Amino acid sequence: MTVSTTWARGESVSGTHRPDRPDTPSARARAVAQTAREAARRPEPDPAVVASTDAPLVNVANALTVARLLLVPVFLVTLLHDDGQSTGWRIAAFGVFAVASLTDRADGAIARARNLVTDFGKIADPIADKALTGGALVAISALDELPWAVTLVILVREVGVTVLRFWVIRHGVIPASRGGKVKTVLQSVAVGCYVLPLSGVFATGRAVVMAVAVVVTVVTGMDYVARAVTLRRTSQRAVMKRARVGKVKTGAKAVRR
Repeated sequence: MTVSTTWARGESVSGTHRPDRPDTPSARARAVAQTAREAARRPEPDPAVVASTDAPLVNVANALTVARLLLVPVFLVTLLHDDGQSTGWRIAAFGVFAVASLTDRADGAIARARNLVTDFGKIADPIADKALTGGALVAISALDELPWAVTLVILVREVGVTVLRFWVIRHGVIPASRGGKVKTVLQSVAVGCYVLPLSGVFATGRAVVMAVAVVVTVVTGMDYVARAVTLRRTSQRAVMKRARVGKVKTGAKAVRR
């Protein structure tokens, strides 16, 4: 009985003070303090990307996202009609691309304004964007109007970012940065210019815009990788996991002693 009492007080039979056990108040206090420090270093989530539990799946914002996905094949058929040699069809393709691009701006604005952000929208929206932009780049390269190297660099970046989204989805959502938004605008403008049947100085101008878009695409992709790694390390899920692992290790050390 004496041994049990002294052990409960954190002392050995010989009277020597033993380290706090993992379930003692001091150990729990240290764990809470460590969690608080790591939470303070964790970036605050963007309210615009936090899904609302009250938002219905079927809503205006998601409908616009689905509409953008459905416009992708319409755009490609229009662009590739007559091997892309018809000026009228190229202008029509530009119109479809413009409408689809505008829905990208509209669905996000509506979702934030009306609190209609859903998990479906957070996943489907970037997929729709990449389907539209990626499809356009592949089609333009197939028409031999844009180097395949440019298309491959952009596609690798976009697919890589999509994979990263799923890699960190249990830890949270990475909000779009200003650079990412600039990248989207530059890509849309550059692709739109390549869809139109331009020549001369205008063709040179669209090549410059595309070059800038590629540079921003690569830089923002690297930034996204860094933020994804940080989120995986500092998210609440990661902090709690490390706390559990630390508690198990501390308990194992206490048992060995």
